[in-house]
Amino acid sequence: MRALAFLNASLHPETIIAAGYLLAVPVAISSFLLLSAGMVLVGTTLSLRTVVIALLLAGAIGGGVTHLTHTLPIALATLRRTRALGAAPGLVGRIGLRLQLDDPPERASAFAARTGTGPLAESLQAHVNRTSPGPTAGLMSFATEWEPWFRPLERSLTLLRAAVDTPPADRTDAIESGIDAVLSGIRSTTAGFAGTVRGPASGLYAFGVLLPLALVGVLPAARAGGVSIPTGAFVLFYDFLLPIGLCVASGWILLQRPVAFAPTQIPRSHPALPTGGVRGIGAASIGAVVGWGVGSTIVPWGGPIAACGIGVGAGLTVQYHPAAAVRKRVADIESGLADATAVIGRRVGAGEAVETSLTAAADATIGETSAIFNTAAGVQRRLRVDIQQAFLGPYGALSDVPSDRARATAVLIGVAAREGRPAGKTLQTLADHLRTVQQTESAARRELASITGTLSHTAALFGPLVGGATVSMATKMAETSGSADSMGATTGLALSPSQPPTVGSTVSGATAIPPEILGIAVGIYILLLAAILTILATGLERGLERSLVGYRVGLAVLSGTVAYFTAYIGATAVF
Repeated sequence: MRALAFLNASLHPETIIAAGYLLAVPVAISSFLLLSAGMVLVGTTLSLRTVVIALLLAGAIGGGVTHLTHTLPIALATLRRTRALGAAPGLVGRIGLRLQLDDPPERASAFAARTGTGPLAESLQAHVNRTSPGPTAGLMSFATEWEPWFRPLERSLTLLRAAVDTPPADRTDAIESGIDAVLSGIRSTTAGFAGTVRGPASGLYAFGVLLPLALVGVLPAARAGGVSIPTGAFVLFYDFLLPIGLCVASGWILLQRPVAFAPTQIPRSHPALPTGGVRGIGAASIGAVVGWGVGSTIVPWGGPIAACGIGVGAGLTVQYHPAAAVRKRVADIESGLADATAVIGRRVGAGEAVETSLTAAADATIGETSAIFNTAAGVQRRLRVDIQQAFLGPYGALSDVPSDRARATAVLIGVAAREGRPAGKTLQTLADHLRTVQQTESAARRELASITGTLSHTAALFGPLVGGATVSMATKMAETSGSADSMGATTGLALSPSQPPTVGSTVSGATAIPPEILGIAVGIYILLLAAILTILATGLERGLERSLVGYRVGLAVLSGTVAYFTAYIGATAVF
């Protein structure tokens, strides 16, 4: 019930429970039919044993879908809450900066909620709306609500509440202590999570990547030792059970993260984004055709794998590239925001008007930040509007920039234009706060860099390279072993039933997995691995956001497909 309420879902808990049970039956039946069809396709005989195994797996899948349906709202609420807490430093900073301007608590809280987006800002706005104006102005009820999830936020807001009654001479230090409390909490929480998640991530890497790829290489040796691995069991493990296990483990790791700095949320109405999925579908279609032709040329079984990898990768990359470009522009703007704000703060403190300080801020910065302040100065001069409208109005410099940080800064600069010289020190404090928040986010990502970097590189490059080389060597060894068996049979040197096998010989009855099945099965596993590990690495580093995840998965799948076939060609040429 709490999860659905937090997600603003109109569904009732009873509906979720019923849906979980109802989905179990059709999913189990469909799984049984698919498993049976897959066994037939790979040449496995449908005996009583295989049918029983398929029934048990189908039943387990049905039960798993029921459990997943029942817990999905809780998992989604946890991920949303984790992303929301990443906005805590910005929200607390905006409250503190407005308090420094001698605003009453209710106005400071309302400003922080109005200039932010997401669950945290919405929750603060709700508490402000239903709380009478006064010393707390909804801050403490808001802090109490979020205390179970992030205690440093409550401590920070408690210090800000105390700063309201602090003498004016000490108020600035008291407010800065409150802001530092949430930043310190972010740093310590992220460092603790990085330490605890390193073990599970290493286990996932070892048992989900290294061991499965190593097992492919020992298949010919197993056949030589008389161990026969059913083709159906091999395909079932690599393309079904193993990916499910990776998804479950990745989901569990993501749910353990206490705080995530959410990437820029780009609305679908943004003018830079394409309408519909025509571009993505077109790129996917062209990529699939090209991939099929190139893959089939490299190896007879390579067409389906190359078509799937290049088609999906190209489609996702082309579809979400505009969003990636917008996100890069936002990052460039935010990187120079502190410098521009500091310049304006110094000039306002010296008695200069904000309007004339915008040009100086543009001259003191570079790239997109300079362009934004130049645009704002031009809009203000030509249209004779106030500073806030010059940034956030219909023709404002930030009208198509989906950045909460930049928009909140523009509002504070607009307030400084009304307050005059006293607001100069506040703007300089804002600049210091922006730098500190950026440093905190960078430090948090560095704590996880070794983990996310390993996962990303394995997904896009190392895993596919090892997979392609291993398949090539396994195929070569199987062909060599098969040639040796044929020569022995032709020359009459085959082992008699009573003769014990010698080292290097192949025991009668041990069959090898056909090369085409081996290459396709490992290829599917490599593509799934590229997607799953990339989603995990992105979620740990930036949080899950549709366009960001889609773009990175597209690049990883493209890179993984190329690396897989390149390694196959290289290993075939060497061995």
